[in-house]
Amino acid sequence: MVLYDPDGLIEAELPFDREPYECLVKAVLARSGEDTLTTRDYEQIALQLTGHARAVAADLRRRADQLPKKSGPKALADVVLREAERRLSVTPEGTVRCIQNRARLVRALYERLDRLEATRVTRAV
Repeated sequence: MVLYDPDGLIEAELPFDREPYECLVKAVLARSGEDTLTTRDYEQIALQLTGHARAVAADLRRRADQLPKKSGPKALADVVLREAERRLSVTPEGTVRCIQNRARLVRALYERLDRLEATRVTRAV
């Protein structure tokens, strides 16, 4: 059976399993010193972070599109999303620098997503 959901509404209702990715981001950003992982390990981490960044960016886009066109929170989300597009257009590499950049991107996307959520909750009250 194929599910028809052109607006991504079903996916929008599913919460992210943030904790494992937040732990991965912390571990990647805490790396300094001796490399004990192989290039292949770094490539796998880069792919994980890239996929998750794309999913969080899609969620951020859906939520930002629900805001008024000239609102400050939407403008800030658009800036973060443009930067995410630019950074995600670069092919991931099997390097520490690459995975740290992807980790920073995931962190920035979650920060903007949390701020949008806080704005939505504040407006609802």
